[in-house]
Amino acid sequence: MLEDLDLHSIADEQARELVRRLLNLLEDVRADLRAAQAEIQRLRDEINRLKGEQGTPKIKANTPPPPRQNHSSEQERRKPKAWSKRSKTAHIPIDRAQVVESDPNRLPPDAVCKGYEDVVVQDVIFRTDNVLFHKEKFYSPAQHQTSLAALPQGSSGQCGPGIKGLALVFYYGAQMSEPKVAELLRSVGIDISDGQVSNLLIKDQGAFHVEKDALYRAGLSSSPWQPLDDTSTRVNGQNGYCHIVCNPLYTAYFTTPAKDRLTVIDVLTNHRPRRFLVNEEALGYVEVCGLSAVRRRQLGYVLSGTSVDEATMQALLDAHLPGLGPQQRHWT
Repeated sequence: MLEDLDLHSIADEQARELVRRLLNLLEDVRADLRAAQAEIQRLRDEINRLKGEQGTPKIKANTPPPPRQNHSSEQERRKPKAWSKRSKTAHIPIDRAQVVESDPNRLPPDAVCKGYEDVVVQDVIFRTDNVLFHKEKFYSPAQHQTSLAALPQGSSGQCGPGIKGLALVFYYGAQMSEPKVAELLRSVGIDISDGQVSNLLIKDQGAFHVEKDALYRAGLSSSPWQPLDDTSTRVNGQNGYCHIVCNPLYTAYFTTPAKDRLTVIDVLTNHRPRRFLVNEEALGYVEVCGLSAVRRRQLGYVLSGTSVDEATMQALLDAHLPGLGPQQRHWT
């Protein structure tokens, strides 16, 4: 509408000047409006990002196609490679072989057997393997003691190692819920409750903790540097922190209620018992934290150069520095 406006068509000089000023003011208002809209959208995107949502997607323009190349020689042109189908059955292990016989009634009278043609068919068997163990029992009259043979390893708690392994794979590997894991097991005839599935996932997992400790010790020994990061984590309705220690060879996770200096040291030492040593580095640290010179001298006099465990450290602080406040004691 404003593009068709001709100011020279207005005969009154004052009216023409007034219209020109109004148009300039309108252009400034429109520019301010566009800037305000862009800022509002930026703030909305930032709020959505802080809430865990996504902002307005930034869609890039289409990449223009590369210019066509003029090949001057036939040899410079792309030569298609000969296609060959890879054998799908060469790497498949064969569990059993079965001969499939032809129906004589469907063969011509003069048909002659010429051997066999091999075809590999993959399949899986998912069924129960319930075992009734007859545990051998002995009795000693002299000791009045009965001895029973032990079950095979992994066959405890009315569930064998197959069910225990499948429950872990379905829940942690396939991301199935506990009710769905129980439903799948019951569909093939396993008598198991949702609570039993939960117990298989969270109880008697000491072997995994031992394996994780060994992996973490190897990871800490694999490099002189260890990146460490943390993120907020809620456990049973309580706020905590998940610490991630890693390098290109491994990743380890630890959940703790805090992320202070002692917690970080605990994570980097795999939560081994704490040892305390007062030396120049330690005194310099508490000085930076704000511990007074008098307290630093007392601390150095009591514990200088001596490595002690946490119980001894607390007892020495109670005996020789009883006036430390909560924050000062935390620093120490």
